[in-house]
Amino acid sequence: MEKQPLPADDDKTGGVEPDAGEELQRGPSEPPARAGWNSKIEYFLAQVGFSVGLGNVWRFPYLCHQNGGGAFLLLYVLLMLVVGIPLFFLELAAGQAIRQGSIGVWKYISPRLAGIGYSSCVVCFFVALYYNVILAWSLFYLGNSFQYPLPWEHCPTQGNITVKECEKSSPTSYFWFRKALDITDSIDEVGSFNPYIVCCLLAAWTFVCLGMFKGIKSSVKVMYFSSIFPYVVLICFLIRGLLLDGALEGITYMFYPKLEIWANVQVWRQAATQVFFALGLGFGSVIAYSSYNPKNNNCHRDAFTVSFINFLTSVLATLVVFAVLGFRAKNKVISCIASNLKVLSELYNCSYVDQSLMPVFCDSDPKSVTVEDYTAWFQQSGHKIPGNFTECDLKKEMQTGVEGTGLAFIAFTEAISLLPGSPFWSALFFLMLLNLGLSTMFGTMEGILAPLSDRFKTLARNKTKLTIVSCIIGFLIGLLFTQRCGNYFVTMFDDYSATLPLIIVVVFETFSVSWLYGADRFLDDIEAMLGWRPSVIYKYLWKYVCLLAMLGLLGATTIRMIIQRPTYMAWNQKTASDGYLLYPGWALAVLALLIIFAMMPVPVGLIHSVLLDRRRPASRDTEAGQYSIVNTDETPMTDMSELDHRNGFAASVS
Repeated sequence: MEKQPLPADDDKTGGVEPDAGEELQRGPSEPPARAGWNSKIEYFLAQVGFSVGLGNVWRFPYLCHQNGGGAFLLLYVLLMLVVGIPLFFLELAAGQAIRQGSIGVWKYISPRLAGIGYSSCVVCFFVALYYNVILAWSLFYLGNSFQYPLPWEHCPTQGNITVKECEKSSPTSYFWFRKALDITDSIDEVGSFNPYIVCCLLAAWTFVCLGMFKGIKSSVKVMYFSSIFPYVVLICFLIRGLLLDGALEGITYMFYPKLEIWANVQVWRQAATQVFFALGLGFGSVIAYSSYNPKNNNCHRDAFTVSFINFLTSVLATLVVFAVLGFRAKNKVISCIASNLKVLSELYNCSYVDQSLMPVFCDSDPKSVTVEDYTAWFQQSGHKIPGNFTECDLKKEMQTGVEGTGLAFIAFTEAISLLPGSPFWSALFFLMLLNLGLSTMFGTMEGILAPLSDRFKTLARNKTKLTIVSCIIGFLIGLLFTQRCGNYFVTMFDDYSATLPLIIVVVFETFSVSWLYGADRFLDDIEAMLGWRPSVIYKYLWKYVCLLAMLGLLGATTIRMIIQRPTYMAWNQKTASDGYLLYPGWALAVLALLIIFAMMPVPVGLIHSVLLDRRRPASRDTEAGQYSIVNTDETPMTDMSELDHRNGFAASVS
């Protein structure tokens, strides 16, 4: 079956799926013709919604904070320009030109590369499993936001005694670890299922299923809200945050440049990894969304526009996070100073204390004492006075719980609880997280469903059933993460199931396009598609800079995993604190299997193609026709498999 061409932009029916009469004309064995976007804005909402996710809110600010502030921003922009945008453009152009999902795109370039697309599908499935659990947590917190006071504002009591675990930690930490997760002390302790999280997970998968029920036609309607609403919330939080005491200190601390970090290889690795994940490279979702575009769509401009929006969103989220965290840190420091001044006032007239060491503000109102004055006194005389005095350091408070789930469910919720009208801000924040996650989930699921539907005719004719079955399977396997130890499995999947496999996928993508297919020929195809030729600089970026950068990232990530044994953050109920633990042997085996299973399709696809070539030498001509582009007005991409057959390329590879 030849691939149906996408209607041009001026065709009013281009974005409408065919009716039943058209399906009968195609015959019962053919899948429906490929749908298209109704408008360019729908496409932008989908791409931006997928690329802008939870990582922009809680991963980017943490990396920026830990790695030199403004200096990290400059490094991030540099890597995005020379590596991220060229690779993003490559995926957009490939999907738009070939009009297939990831499996079809790489099989079109060469049948031996079909495994790349299957690996992308596997990684998307792994990510969808744990990502939807985060949505379930957001739903749980959203449901608990409609009460006053918020349940994580104060420690609970048993009789007249405050719960020790909460007293030793904080109300927000206690609510997260004990009420929401009811977490065990280690990954070895399984525990029972958490019924509240199970129900929330079911609701999350139901939302995803309903949104994907009719493919992009239904998901894009949800994205009109889910992709735009987070920006409204972020702007509201930014305006409110800038009015808070301590916001300026938080933002100043955030963006203060530390240029010396450019000499640290690990900082380059973290910046490259963030660029890589921020744009959604390797998932196949970018290719899938782009495949619904008209052939003459300016995907070059789209690559810059989406990347620019993604970066601005990260900066906006960073401003919001550190304005609010600065307010939280300032409150904690003021409370700390007030506590120490209370002790100092008791020592003020004691004969055994050298009165010259006492601060001039000893009997002052704690609110009138500045952090700078207290810090100066503490560094000079604080250690000379008897008593358990603390430094009350603003920087240390800023560093507490600013990464990942710790930022969203502990640090940020604590700051929100200090605001007037805290239930309103809490509901707004977790509704934002839910919408950010939903948009990304739609893209992730499209990265699974579109390639499989393009590859298998039976699935294409039953895409609605495929969507429902996929969501049911995702929910059933996702129950693993709703156990009391489920958070540790989320950490495992987040750290290891996607990073290494996706880097390898993008290495293969870049190599296959720039070297096997040929960067010049790819630029020729883009010129025929767009009507103008992109700069020759892309040829050198794809062939050398991007490929070497991805190989360097692959090497650095692999070496780090080998040298440093994997660990995870665990919560200890007795000490009411968290700390790093080593993964046990069985968990390391699971971790290794995740990586192997995600990468297995690449060699399997290669071996399968080689065996087919040897058994049926003529079959490749037939397969080449199956993935050719039918378009009488535009020059189709040259099929790599045809050239392999003519030039004997297959024999040289094998």
